[in-house]
Amino acid sequence: MTAITVLMIIFAYLGGSVSSAVLISRLYLLPDPRRHGSGNPGATNVLRTGNRSAAAWVLLLDIFKGTLPVYLAWFLDISPLYLALIGMAACLGHMFPLFFHFKGGKGVATALGTLLPLGMDMAGLLLLSWLLSLGLFGYSSLASIITALLAPLYVYFIKPEYTLAVALLSCLIVLRHHQNISRLYHHEEKRLLHKLKKPGP
Repeated sequence: MTAITVLMIIFAYLGGSVSSAVLISRLYLLPDPRRHGSGNPGATNVLRTGNRSAAAWVLLLDIFKGTLPVYLAWFLDISPLYLALIGMAACLGHMFPLFFHFKGGKGVATALGTLLPLGMDMAGLLLLSWLLSLGLFGYSSLASIITALLAPLYVYFIKPEYTLAVALLSCLIVLRHHQNISRLYHHEEKRLLHKLKKPGP
């Protein structure tokens, strides 16, 4: 592993440690997402406040945290396996942020960002999978888990040399959802869709 690879891993982790959900919530004078809704500092939990603009900014910034270091590493011709480590470092920064007492989110949007350099076809498949799963089941966490499990399959047919790298990243995302998996099994997980519906007259 070269020095530039080590520096990129550190850069990715530090960038991932910037909690977009917390900072945007403060900017919009919204409740701290770590103490509101599901307690997860991510875009879907910010969306539960009803402020779609704030949620959109959180989503975009979380994606950018993953895209930037991986794209830079790809530009520097770093090998696929080390690209995976850089992508995982960005996600680990989001999950365990150095600047926010190591209490972070699930890393789904950041993981999506790490995969954007593979092409818009890959991004489109992942987004479509997440939206379809959310529409069918209503659970943001389940949609994220299903999409993470499908990601290695998609990349196998698009850019097979990155299959192992994406599989490692997918395992990290699924493991991070272990509490959600338990709540889903016991029918205790909160749906996202019904929370966003406006009450009837």
